[in-house]
Amino acid sequence: MEAIEKITQTFHPISLKEMDRVKLLNRTDTKFVMTKAQFTTLLPELQATYQVLEINKKRSARYKTLYFDTPQYNFYLNHHNGVPNRYKVRIRKYIDSDLCFFEIKHKNKGRTDKRRIRIEDFQEILTTETSNFLDNILPIKTEIKPSIWNAFERITLVNNERMERLTFDIGLNFEWDNEHFGYSSIIIAEVKQENLDRMAPAIQIFKKYGIRQKRISKYCIGMGILYKELKNNRFKEKYLLLNKLQNYVGTDNTTNN
Repeated sequence: MEAIEKITQTFHPISLKEMDRVKLLNRTDTKFVMTKAQFTTLLPELQATYQVLEINKKRSARYKTLYFDTPQYNFYLNHHNGVPNRYKVRIRKYIDSDLCFFEIKHKNKGRTDKRRIRIEDFQEILTTETSNFLDNILPIKTEIKPSIWNAFERITLVNNERMERLTFDIGLNFEWDNEHFGYSSIIIAEVKQENLDRMAPAIQIFKKYGIRQKRISKYCIGMGILYKELKNNRFKEKYLLLNKLQNYVGTDNTTNN
């Protein structure tokens, strides 16, 4: 991370309040997967077009997330089976800004609609407030329970002119039922836009380095690894890619999924 942190210091900073102009709670998401070495190489080329989010003088932020699913793991299975109209439910804590939100993401027709409410801290049993919020958004009343934790560090870049944000998630790790798993050397990047624009500067720079779009869900990757009983055959190609990238830079701590 030291090399990456030095590069982010060359970017102009943007504050959390200033970033309100690009909340993009309804948006398109385009994801990419790369090694730390690739990221370190291409990051300076983004400096002319993007600002970096700075919180408390830090230019990377720690995230921790508790995901929820139904007792039958329908949210995971809908994603695995390619259901286009699907939901994801989580509590996400932004450690460095001490903010915590109960969030519901609805994916439909290529767009992501995120609704959220601020809460005090993690809750494994929903309160009346979060339960009502869930019932008001999901199309039918749905029982949910905690399913997996994940954590990572994120660098967020904001386009100087466009309604666009870039996020780079580093050191992704998962935990559930005393099992731990992580991809220490892989970056998951996401281009968040008001409307999809494949000519965006970041996407063109990724293309220059041979980094292509990959549909990938951090939640599903973790679930498919730590829940051995769940089918994950449609994610096999993604696991092979992640293993390959992890091996490319050194120690492999992945599974044989």
